[in-house]
Amino acid sequence: MTKPYPKEFRDDVVRVARNREPGVGLEQIAKDFGVHFTTLYDWMKKADIADGERPGTTEIQSAELREAKRRIKTLEQEVEVLRRAAAYFSQAHLPKMSYPLVRDLADDGIPVTVTCRVLKIARQPYYRWLANPVTTAELDQAYRANALLDAHRDDPEFGYRFLVDEARDAGMPMAERTAWRICRDNGWWSAFGKKRGKNGKKPGPPVHDDLWAVVDDNGRTRHAFTASAPNELWIGDITEHWTGEGKLYVCAFKDVFSNRIVGYSIDSRMTSRLAVTALNNAAARRGDVSGCVVHTDRGSQFRSRRFVHALNRHSMVGSMGRVGAAGHNAAMESFFSLLQKNVLNRRIWATREDLRIAVVTWIERTYHRRRRQDALGRLTPIEYETIMTTPASQAA
Repeated sequence: MTKPYPKEFRDDVVRVARNREPGVGLEQIAKDFGVHFTTLYDWMKKADIADGERPGTTEIQSAELREAKRRIKTLEQEVEVLRRAAAYFSQAHLPKMSYPLVRDLADDGIPVTVTCRVLKIARQPYYRWLANPVTTAELDQAYRANALLDAHRDDPEFGYRFLVDEARDAGMPMAERTAWRICRDNGWWSAFGKKRGKNGKKPGPPVHDDLWAVVDDNGRTRHAFTASAPNELWIGDITEHWTGEGKLYVCAFKDVFSNRIVGYSIDSRMTSRLAVTALNNAAARRGDVSGCVVHTDRGSQFRSRRFVHALNRHSMVGSMGRVGAAGHNAAMESFFSLLQKNVLNRRIWATREDLRIAVVTWIERTYHRRRRQDALGRLTPIEYETIMTTPASQAA
């Protein structure tokens, strides 16, 4: 099944189509971006509906309707959980466990997530109980922890000694040492206790190893960026340019096999979201990218937790060059140099929107489909991929 085009790519194509020069038809725009004419027409129709220029239900309205139906169903389930819980806990004088109620509701079709959220209990202990019934000692420990937790929620400023008194009044006596151990294990400390840690900041994730470094005979580190197939090695970087409205940032990833820009994202802020969106756009357009190595510099955007999680989500492998060694990512710098000469420096850009359209048009129309490269045998990136991947596909 073909993956849908990324939303940012669709929006960029619609922008270019709406701002096309006189005499340029939609067929030409669709051809330049490698999409079918009916696909482009459908995107423009949805955009017109979203902008109020054509009657119809927008994607936002459809999403809101689906969300409303989902919320109504969830509310109905929550009401049923409360009704059953009230009947269950009012039956008896004996101690009651919530887990059997969760199991019974799950058998009746109510998700465990909904039940646990309404009853304010964690799911993992429930699943452990479901797999292995608890012992009497564990049950007593759970009752003690619940009593301490209730007291802690009522008075967060109380320490464990005060919590013991509150739990004792609630019918759950225990030693102070036992209460201290339970509070320690669960992190239930007094709100007025001493601060723990230096500044509350967690260290960032470690950088990736440099998977493409080669040491020559003189002991110098070099990089031989080569790939024998698509989606084997990508390189990425971020560039910026001034407009009359402020800076515009472009994050792009290039496939070393064909020098094709497989994904990019353009925004007015250089955050980790910019790099993550560019990577997600590339993965959406390329299909199966598991095992692909993504080489970048050590910028904070590529070292962020969000970017590392995105790599793991797509089963990709991260790689990074040395700090302060821009030459380690020279292959990507050469692309940005072309972008600088052919688009960014051609004139003064008044708005970010104008520069965005120019960048997207140059990448998709000129760089991908018209600019021939010596390294590709005087072929364009699109032509090179088409020619070089066809025999492999036939052989498979």
